[in-house]
Amino acid sequence: MKIEMGESLFYSWLRHVKECQLVQTNWKVSPKWTLRHEEELERLMKLVDGHFHTQYRYSIFKQNSSLAQIIQQGECDAVGISIQNGENSIYAVDVAFHGAGLNYGTKEDTVMKVIAKSARTAMSLYGYMEAKAAEIIFASPKINQGILNDLIPCIEELNDLFSREGYGFKVRLIANEEFESSVLKPILLISDGISDTSELFIRSYQMFKMFDNEAVAPKGVTASAETVERSNEGRPREEQEDSVYRELKVGKLAQIVLGRMLEEGRASEEEIRLLQDAAYSKRTFDLQYPLLTRADGEYEKVRYYAKPLNIRGVKYVLCSQWFEKESNNDRPYLLRWIKSHQE
Repeated sequence: MKIEMGESLFYSWLRHVKECQLVQTNWKVSPKWTLRHEEELERLMKLVDGHFHTQYRYSIFKQNSSLAQIIQQGECDAVGISIQNGENSIYAVDVAFHGAGLNYGTKEDTVMKVIAKSARTAMSLYGYMEAKAAEIIFASPKINQGILNDLIPCIEELNDLFSREGYGFKVRLIANEEFESSVLKPILLISDGISDTSELFIRSYQMFKMFDNEAVAPKGVTASAETVERSNEGRPREEQEDSVYRELKVGKLAQIVLGRMLEEGRASEEEIRLLQDAAYSKRTFDLQYPLLTRADGEYEKVRYYAKPLNIRGVKYVLCSQWFEKESNNDRPYLLRWIKSHQE
């Protein structure tokens, strides 16, 4: 089965950044599946088609096409399901790489194609997976500004339409600088230690690193922060600072970034001692347990990651009890520590 490099990139991104336990590339509708909610989907299709025809004279779906015909054309480059605390989060991704910039014909054709793909994906997920909510992503590393000017309002209107009709679908466009900071940089940041030969993008990058001492991926955290800062000139400072890390869940951010910084010696010997104290860890990271404890000591193993860190010649385990709920959000504490120790 043919796998494009963009599909392989998002396969790894869904697995390791979005922490999806189930990921499939080239997800297609089977003619043997039973389509549910046909009347509701027929109404939704007509609403989408009617809205964009009235507003822009766009023909999102061919007038003579039936719901069944449109749905059967459904295909996603990658679909992932993340199961956390008994709840499912679904991600459906289409990725397009055109060297001269996204182009499906005219500017109008390109905008209509993206809207049609996104709406059809939403209908397929509901019709075949009973999912009324999902993050539907259209990604491209290069989209020219003229197309963006027309496409972004249309995506916002499609999301508003979904919301008004009681659906939790959220269409997201990832392009240009955001493609680098939200997709490429995070997956390169966590690529170490991944040895699955099916992940072609990561394996290609790992081979590249073997022969290039100045590989584009961040070495440690400082390099990636600098790279993102250069690529985000003109964006607000507070938005720049979190651009690489915002896609990573707080636990993954702690494991990959905080763990690496500690091993690189970004914390002094005195701070390492303090990080083994519960009260200090509570003040600094809002944790309920010491951030660090010696791997050869007594501790609740369920509260710590299994893989030890080698810090100044001593092995420690890192606390795994990170949360980012509205009532208990450790992310700001963690980001504050990372930023204060980057210099």
